[in-house]
Amino acid sequence: MTQITLRSAHLASSRSTSRAAAALNAIQLWRSRRALARLDARMLEDIGVTAEAAATEASRAPWDVPAYWLK
Repeated sequence: MTQITLRSAHLASSRSTSRAAAALNAIQLWRSRRALARLDARMLEDIGVTAEAAATEASRAPWDVPAYWLK
């Protein structure tokens, strides 16, 4: 399965990131996923992502991030 990496600020643990920064990161992630959802089939093919993978990523909640972002 293709792993999608979004251009988003790295979400760190709550100890090292202020609540405001965490909120801004979540908003940026939400915007990135929303933009991904708007890509057509040709654009998805250009970046090597299937429509199914894009839809799955776009439907994830803002707090649903890869584990490595939380390290």
